[in-house]
Amino acid sequence: MPEHAAAIETRDIVRPPAELVHRLRAIGSATISGELNRLGVRSAAITGPVPRTPGAVVAGPALTLQCLPKREDLYPVDEYADPERQLHRHVLYHTRPGDVVVVDARGDMTSGIFGEMMLTYFVGRGGIGVVVDGCIRDFGAASRLPLGLWVRGATPNFHSQTNVVPHAVNTTIACGGTTVVPGDIIVADDDGAIVVPIGLAQAVANAGGEHADWEEFSRTRLAEGGDLQRYYPLSDAARPEYDAWRGQHAERRRSAS
Repeated sequence: MPEHAAAIETRDIVRPPAELVHRLRAIGSATISGELNRLGVRSAAITGPVPRTPGAVVAGPALTLQCLPKREDLYPVDEYADPERQLHRHVLYHTRPGDVVVVDARGDMTSGIFGEMMLTYFVGRGGIGVVVDGCIRDFGAASRLPLGLWVRGATPNFHSQTNVVPHAVNTTIACGGTTVVPGDIIVADDDGAIVVPIGLAQAVANAGGEHADWEEFSRTRLAEGGDLQRYYPLSDAARPEYDAWRGQHAERRRSAS
């Protein structure tokens, strides 16, 4: 973080093991949603921000930014006035490779929290995904960056021009009706973005990996004309067939690695 920004108090996050993040990415948001539901967490999907970069898949720890309704006496409106007071910059200062920035922008459709320059900096630092319960600007240029975008929309306005202002960095936020704790793992793809609580991440990865395997097996059988009742969900009758397939599949993976 720049030296002149030290007066603004923000916290870094604790990042999970890369191997755990990789496993969750491979599972995908839909399977993770089901596994979290079985673990009693029914509100993990972030509602509102939608996929804006088709085909993008990201998983990584959450850097968080909280916005509040704007009060002009507390925050300068000028985009370039005293830039280091503007906390949308400070959340990006914490970026390490593989991070995802998550913003509670209160669902506001008039304030562009980040634009091309901020997002270019984020990518340069290794950031991989942005989830904003609100808008960004410079969408055309931003969508060409090697970056996954899950946002409500786009606007030409800069971040404090209208209704909201950045307030806190790396604090617990509500994004799209879902609580996000800094360091939680965000998994986002064409189905949307979901929050994996860090304390449940290992259990989700273990159960989700098994689920993903039998779905791959079942998908293969269904594509061959197999019986839906036998293969989805996987029936007890098909279990021996699946176990044999899984053993062969694991052997092929070991040989390829």
